[in-house]
Amino acid sequence: MTKEEHYMGCAITQAKRAFGQGDVPIGCIIVYEDRIIARGYNKRNKKKTALAHAELDAIAKASKVLGDWRLEGCTMYVTLEPCQMCAGAIVQARISEVVIGCMNPKAGCAGSILNLLQMQEFNHQVEVRRGIREQECAALLVKFFQELRIRNRQQREEDSSI
Repeated sequence: MTKEEHYMGCAITQAKRAFGQGDVPIGCIIVYEDRIIARGYNKRNKKKTALAHAELDAIAKASKVLGDWRLEGCTMYVTLEPCQMCAGAIVQARISEVVIGCMNPKAGCAGSILNLLQMQEFNHQVEVRRGIREQECAALLVKFFQELRIRNRQQREEDSSI
């Protein structure tokens, strides 16, 4: 197993925490000098806010650990391609590299819809690697949404029988 696969496995563990709490299973870790300094997972449903994304959670924790908002020299491992909000935060935090599990063709801003991480117009560009443990990351999302559709269908049936 490569170092990238190992670290993505740690991000997958975070995604599973989100899954277990009923949130979309997205997980993230931040590595600095070959050491995990922050972990995050999606908590939008739990916290009832659109701002509780895995990446933002991990960025806040990493900034606290390093004592700086600049996360130069850090690598982020995230199970799903970041959205526009998270991609903007990654650029603003000056993260050096982002390793992505699977892409997000509906909302991804690291190459699917846009690539905010590598726009030459910004004062910082991020190195991007894609497809690390892609099938595992995608399978977790597929399983979550399949189960969600079943729960929603059962709830509609219960509601209509009342």
